[in-house]
Amino acid sequence: MNENDNFEGTPVSVKIRERIAAARKRFHSNDNIADFIQPGELEALLDEVETKMQGVLDSLVIDTEHDHNTGETARRVAKMYLQEVFKGRYVKAPAITEFPNAEHLNELMIVGPITVRSACSHHFCPVIGKIWIGVLPNERTNVIGLSKYARLAEWVMGRPQIQEEAVVQLADLIQEKTQPDGLAIVMEASHFCMSWRGVKDMDSKMLNSVMRGAFLKDPNLRREFLSLIPK
Repeated sequence: MNENDNFEGTPVSVKIRERIAAARKRFHSNDNIADFIQPGELEALLDEVETKMQGVLDSLVIDTEHDHNTGETARRVAKMYLQEVFKGRYVKAPAITEFPNAEHLNELMIVGPITVRSACSHHFCPVIGKIWIGVLPNERTNVIGLSKYARLAEWVMGRPQIQEEAVVQLADLIQEKTQPDGLAIVMEASHFCMSWRGVKDMDSKMLNSVMRGAFLKDPNLRREFLSLIPK
């Protein structure tokens, strides 16, 4: 525990940062920091973010005191970030029950499309898309329920992300949980940092993939997976 943990006037964000620094861990926008947050601190962090968000509104010259539309905006935005869109940074991974592959399944399995929602770490604009997950199990592979893939995707995407890194993070997590012979993930998403601002292109989407194990080595398996994804 850091000495600042007992100092009453220290902002809770500083206490959390101190713990992370002491552990020599990073806290990038797409990292999960739940291990460094103590009971009750998320509530205090919510209050701190609200206060600082109010400062942003003040600097934008918005009269939140008299404007009935923005009177509670600072609190709403703080709750949105901590409890919804960036929740994947502040809570531990969802509990996933894993079962042995009792039937020795070894055929290609595809889960998707899973709708995912995130925000780009450059502008905090929404990223909304779909993910397809291909798994080639073996007799030692752990089996998890189909809905659990969606829960893991939601947890990873619930942080400020860039799409290329998000797909790799999800692949690492599923690989660790299931240990399959092959793993493939494809993500297609719309980025509001292109459609809402910047070039304001409403139609562009980003498509990327990660291939592991058998999907990387066997072009026929990779081709089969890609052909089964709806166009």
